[in-house]
Amino acid sequence: MSTLEDPSRRPGPKTLGVAAIGYAFMGKAHSNAWRNVAAFFDVPAFEQKVLVGRDAAAVADAAAKYGWAESATDWRGVIARDDIDVVDICAPGWMHAEIAIAALEAGKHVLVEKPLANSLAEAEAMTAAAAKARGRGVQSMIGFNYRRVPALALARELIAEGRVGTVRHVRAAYLQDWLADAQAPMTWRLRAETAGSGALGDIASHAIDQVLFLLGEQVTEVTGRLHTFVDRRPGAAGLEEVTVDDAAWATLSLGSGGIASVEVSRVATGRKNSLTVEIYGDKGTILFDLENLNELGFLDATEPVREQGFRRILVNEPDHPYLAAWWPQGHIIGWEHTFTHQVRDFLLAIRDGTRPSPSFEEGLEVQRILNAVAESAAAKSALIQLAPAAAETEGA
Repeated sequence: MSTLEDPSRRPGPKTLGVAAIGYAFMGKAHSNAWRNVAAFFDVPAFEQKVLVGRDAAAVADAAAKYGWAESATDWRGVIARDDIDVVDICAPGWMHAEIAIAALEAGKHVLVEKPLANSLAEAEAMTAAAAKARGRGVQSMIGFNYRRVPALALARELIAEGRVGTVRHVRAAYLQDWLADAQAPMTWRLRAETAGSGALGDIASHAIDQVLFLLGEQVTEVTGRLHTFVDRRPGAAGLEEVTVDDAAWATLSLGSGGIASVEVSRVATGRKNSLTVEIYGDKGTILFDLENLNELGFLDATEPVREQGFRRILVNEPDHPYLAAWWPQGHIIGWEHTFTHQVRDFLLAIRDGTRPSPSFEEGLEVQRILNAVAESAAAKSALIQLAPAAAETEGA
């Protein structure tokens, strides 16, 4: 009997070779996820093959610390390798489009950090490449990791079950203070040519994605405002011009008739990494604060008024999203776990041949909204209307 005739002698599923591009903040967070995911979740076999960065000595040191078998400085050469099946892009946004498109065309599954790109045109090109690659069984996903916070995943379930009724009003705020000091130095994140935008693309993308994720809604109209509070910062050439925003505000009209307000800032003194979401419906309310990420506030307005009040749901029961894999109930998890959940979901989509979410199409929709906010701000808070998002088609 040949190997093909004897199922017991057939080769098992291929071990996926993974390459990560970028080893700084996000590269470290993603590497931690790759290093730990198989210890807690049943995922396809993979190997951390190579970590890519521009500084040979620094990336080699990072690779050794983060569990990668080797390091490299040429991402093009890594993508061309036959032993690489998955490319995880943690490089700055200005590099996303070139790397992602090249990887997809080479037949590699691609996970890319948010926002999808620095411009709408780049995001559209990436989405087209992803749709074409999908027809060959190549998967792609954008890393909006806060979708993998168990409390927010639970909030989405409660909203879908009708527990808050018709959503009327949403408030989403993402506030940080790492640029509150006017003497904080220049970085690539403060230059439009490398970052695309400031707080808008960096953290408003998260807040807007949560509105879309939690409600399953589309945005129909946008008004926005951008502001730079500190327009020059110390750099290598002395005081250098800041060419992106420090803060952004937006009002989003939703297809259902609801309204969402979004506020983000990098100069909100005292706020370290505060993503808050408030969902107000006619039957209830949901509250969330990333600085207490294991908790969800919930008010059931269908109860008698004298019994109404916010309950604190501690989201760490095995029945809650993702948590059966972790610690005994009552033991909290942290920010880094969201990246582990993200890698888990991406690997399962590759194994099962299912479309991962958020897809590049979903990332493009966020990019369209970010672009509309910028257009509105440039036109002094003019109302910008958005056409309906194009529907995703199977096998596109």
